[in-house]
Amino acid sequence: MTTPDAAPAIEPDDKDWTWVLQERCPECGFTASDAETTAIGGTVRDLTPRWVSALHRTDATQRPGPTTWSTLEYGAHVRDVFRVFDGRLALMLDEVDPLFENWDQDATALADRYDLQDPTVVAEELADAADVVADRFDSVPDDAWARTGRRSNGSVFTVQTLGQYFLHDVVHHLHDVHA
Repeated sequence: MTTPDAAPAIEPDDKDWTWVLQERCPECGFTASDAETTAIGGTVRDLTPRWVSALHRTDATQRPGPTTWSTLEYGAHVRDVFRVFDGRLALMLDEVDPLFENWDQDATALADRYDLQDPTVVAEELADAADVVADRFDSVPDDAWARTGRRSNGSVFTVQTLGQYFLHDVVHHLHDVHA
């Protein structure tokens, strides 16, 4: 039995994107600091149909260039972003100043073969994961928005800034797939 050839590697994104918490993103135009904390869940729900629609496009599996993910790959990534950030938010609400597990998004894309996943399945999984994380953000008590959590690189987030940072990722990748 043969396995499909590996998708051409994409140059890993090793930028620290936390700067989007202080500045407007020049690529997608999103200003994270403008995101109202109580609207994070609703914003995720509002953006989800755009992702589902993009994943149903006939060209969803095609890369626009050899060094750029396809809509499918971006969609699988965003599905996993929903899952990872839901877990991080849960930790922040349950523990005092938790340290997040590292997540190598590029290694995950290769290991899970984002390029070979079924776009219809990814659309369904993305919508389900969006509902879960949106519900969790909706359930944040008023007195919990300042709770903290940390990445291993030293970046510290509050529940508020985690949500704002997270929303940028979702919006930015919609920009990437022109949806």
